[in-house]
Amino acid sequence: MDPLSDVLSLLKPRSYSAGGFDVGGDLSIQFPRHEGIKCYAVVSGECWLAVEGVADAVLLKTGDCFLLPSGRPFRLASDLALTPIDARTIFANKQNGSVHSFNGGGDCFIAGGHFAFTGSHAGILLGVLPPIVHLQKESDKAAMRWSLERMREELRESQPGGFLVAQQLAYLMLVQALRLHLAEGSRGGVGWLFALADRQMSAAITSMHDDPGHGWTIQKLAECAGMSRSTFALKFKRTVGESPMEYLTRWRMLLAGDKVANSSDPISAIARSLGYESESAFSTAFKRVMGCSPRQYGRGGKRESGSPSTYPGEGDAASVHQVEGANQLEAIAD
Repeated sequence: MDPLSDVLSLLKPRSYSAGGFDVGGDLSIQFPRHEGIKCYAVVSGECWLAVEGVADAVLLKTGDCFLLPSGRPFRLASDLALTPIDARTIFANKQNGSVHSFNGGGDCFIAGGHFAFTGSHAGILLGVLPPIVHLQKESDKAAMRWSLERMREELRESQPGGFLVAQQLAYLMLVQALRLHLAEGSRGGVGWLFALADRQMSAAITSMHDDPGHGWTIQKLAECAGMSRSTFALKFKRTVGESPMEYLTRWRMLLAGDKVANSSDPISAIARSLGYESESAFSTAFKRVMGCSPRQYGRGGKRESGSPSTYPGEGDAASVHQVEGANQLEAIAD
């Protein structure tokens, strides 16, 4: 797999709500803090998006897609001067995969999904993203158009299996939005996600992900990138935010954590598969990165409260924990 697919697979994202709402006339809705990431798009019409802590509100127009990865409270409104209504009071008890209509609908239709992460270390993805990812270029809208049209059809026309299709379409929208953000928003960004937009850095990162147990050295990775050793090391640190060996160790430990938690493989076998001949050396690296020993981690140690392990560029991203239980709010209100 490619690095973005690797990270998404490791985090095990699941959509625990997919749906939308159709607004007619004026309305302002205040949404509470959320965990995970929200990915929605304006299928028709337009509205304002205001996120707590972000100075300027964003005008969303037809075809625009937006991601909200920081978990901050936000407001959607036809007019920001209107007194907002608490989303928890108007979306309570709505079914997942449905459309909520206000004032007969017809002026602004928004659809998408809200994703939780059942894997640990959500900050790997969420931490490198800004509070709002707003995709508004015409080329971006064209890339999202098929998914949006299919989502609208599935939500408006009840069909067998419609809920599952809506969830998968929401996930497709999320991946496509991340791709587009990577393609257009990489200028000046620091972190593994932005580094993927650079051909040379992407070649090195992909090599590490393709064979994490290989005996990588800076020289070997530089050869993958087609660069000299010194130039590669400097550019990698500047682009990714940490050295190639630090990145490799962290990625190995994240893979190890997933294996420890979700497989019956012995620690020694996991260590060997990731390039460690000594179980003690592996355990030392694991504890340094993950905050506890492999055996403690396997018993749910640090995963219970969220691992301290972070990736460069995470900033003040909200800590994301596992989300359990039944859904209480519909689609975008979750």
